[in-house]
Amino acid sequence: MDGVTVQPLSRFAEGDRIIVRRLEGGGTFVSRMAALGIVPGTTLTVLQNRGALVVRGPGTRVALGRGEAERIWGEKVGEAALSAEGAPSPSPEPKRYVIALAGQPNVGKSTLFNLLTGLNQHVGNWPGKTVEKKTGFHRYREDVLLEFIDLPGTYSLTANSEEERIARDFIIHERPDVVVLVANAAQLERGLYLLAEVLALPVPVILALNMMDLAEQEGIRVEAHVLEAALGLPVIPLVASRNQGVRELLETVVALAENPARFQPRRPELDSRTRDLWHQVQELIAGLVPTPYPPDWVALKLLEGDREITDKVRAWLPEERWRTLSDLLHTHEDAVLAVVNARYEWIARLLRAALHQPRGGQISLTDRIDRIATHPFWGLLALLAVLGLVFYLTYAVALPLQEWLDAGLVAFQDRVAAWLQPRWPPWAVALVTEGVLGGAGTVLTFLPVLAVFFVIMAVLEDSGYLARAAFVMDRFMHAIGLHGKSFLPLFLGFGCNVPAVLGTRILESPLSRLLTILLIPLVPCSARWGVLTFLAPVFFGRQAPWVAWGLVAFNLLLVMALGWLLSRTLLRGGREAFIMELPLYHWPVWRNVGLAVWHHCLEFLKRAGGIILAMSAVIWALSHYPGPGVAHSWLAAFGRALAPLGALMGMDWRLLVALLTGFVAKENVVATLGVLYHAEGSGLRQVLSEAVPLPTALAFLVVTMVYIPCLATVIVIRQETGSWRWTLFDMALTLTLAFGLGIGVYRLAAWWLGC
Repeated sequence: MDGVTVQPLSRFAEGDRIIVRRLEGGGTFVSRMAALGIVPGTTLTVLQNRGALVVRGPGTRVALGRGEAERIWGEKVGEAALSAEGAPSPSPEPKRYVIALAGQPNVGKSTLFNLLTGLNQHVGNWPGKTVEKKTGFHRYREDVLLEFIDLPGTYSLTANSEEERIARDFIIHERPDVVVLVANAAQLERGLYLLAEVLALPVPVILALNMMDLAEQEGIRVEAHVLEAALGLPVIPLVASRNQGVRELLETVVALAENPARFQPRRPELDSRTRDLWHQVQELIAGLVPTPYPPDWVALKLLEGDREITDKVRAWLPEERWRTLSDLLHTHEDAVLAVVNARYEWIARLLRAALHQPRGGQISLTDRIDRIATHPFWGLLALLAVLGLVFYLTYAVALPLQEWLDAGLVAFQDRVAAWLQPRWPPWAVALVTEGVLGGAGTVLTFLPVLAVFFVIMAVLEDSGYLARAAFVMDRFMHAIGLHGKSFLPLFLGFGCNVPAVLGTRILESPLSRLLTILLIPLVPCSARWGVLTFLAPVFFGRQAPWVAWGLVAFNLLLVMALGWLLSRTLLRGGREAFIMELPLYHWPVWRNVGLAVWHHCLEFLKRAGGIILAMSAVIWALSHYPGPGVAHSWLAAFGRALAPLGALMGMDWRLLVALLTGFVAKENVVATLGVLYHAEGSGLRQVLSEAVPLPTALAFLVVTMVYIPCLATVIVIRQETGSWRWTLFDMALTLTLAFGLGIGVYRLAAWWLGC
């Protein structure tokens, strides 16, 4: 290139923008640079050139030794941009391609999406829907920007569910540049069936065979190159959890998006009789199908009996033409079987060519584990053992960390008080030390408990065990008018009731969904778990684990009893069928586990630094004014107004006020106790153990575990039910149960202990 200097990266000055022209140093170095996004054509900015170099590339910063920088050759953007006349030409806008990620549930699609987009993503809802929509971006090159759309997991493109309708409508109406269909290599047949449906639409498709490591573990070998030749479309083997094959996938996506004409797949073929019928249907609807619906695809869906497409065609066609078409379809009602058979014959040919399965009689790892995990008796024992392990790890791992944080909090509070006293007025020092640190600070000691719990939950979910737990619980769930699938959102309630209520969206039956939502607030969430973990050792010492286990078991029995009652009174009616996939077992993706735990803990810290901090300050103010002392405060006056109710459970006004402030957030219970008893951490434990008798303590814990859900849960219940009537009913129900049981437990414990 005349007049343009191509030289090693090490010779450019700080601030220079460079276009990479070539990479030297062999295939290993070139592959390493490509993984970092540095390829010929990439634009880099030199940020530092003092010894080692620091350059900024597309979406990343890279540090390079001088030896590595010598292997990257480029030219300054100013020189490269000169036109033939010597005038600079403006940098072109990057080409933007829309890539849809499609696939069935549990195939690792979200793992791939997170890997491709990182934090450069947005999560919302599809327009007018409650189904989550994820979009993200990936800068492939300086001139290529990929927008990824994570379509809902769907088993087919027939409109049997909201997710299936959304996935196919996006492909039809938005016409993405490429559809990446992610399939589980260990369960290839099902993935190929969805591929057969997607191939009926006019979009380029790439088949991404994910979980190749899991397939190998099960003794399954997939020859991707053979499958690619048989399909006539790109097939990329992946292990998304280890970032294997992702670079090849991106290269193939961009190549296909830039040259869609090369997409010439081999689609399933109908038998001659069904093909003739298909052509007849196409002739009847010819010229009457509006864009963007493909007429041949519409005709195929009519043969399959797709209800939504049938309703649309009836609206599009004149009455006489519709009657003719309806009679034809009615005469050939078995056409759907012919379409399905054609697809499975096509799949069978592909599998014979490209799939090598273990010899008959071999037992896979999943089969061996499921002999116990799904057994009616041993599976239940395994589930109880898992729940017991959750309790054990919470106490064995989290409590020592919690005590360490307690000690650190007390020391920190003393230092803050010593520093503030000469500088601030007494009321301000008390507000910070007693209100903020004594309230929100104590709540922060819950963090180890929550972190341990969220790690266990994420591992169980990511490994595939939670589906087995739902299967084992199905027969018990039937007793309360539900089935095993409802166990999943109920189990999520152990982490937080808010996502548990949102998780009921997986239930198709409105009646089952409503009943599950009403029961979720009785499942002890991590906040109540934190309160229980803090207070049980205070009152019951070494017996605390048994008391805690008993209280949680009591809550679960209450869920079953209330579910049985509601399903036979207010919420009687038909239930949905129990159909649920049991995914293969696999090691959790620790990146996903870490991100989930980080997200939950960060959300907790935001609450501790926001609403709980504010509530702690408000409670402190209410407990100190108008004074003098807590006994003459507004909070004391409010608590004394409830004294008759508290007396039935042996509670004074401070315990009642702590329960009431827990409505905003359950963590506030301990925060309020810290403020009202003028203590925190280990000091609060000692004060409570001396001030609260055992029957009152047990009643207090029972009420805490059962009573009205927190404010955030109430808001989500209103959102998901769309009814204030059911929301207020659930609040009144749990409040009545809590205080009724609290009174009964107090009376029984007092009689038993002779108090």
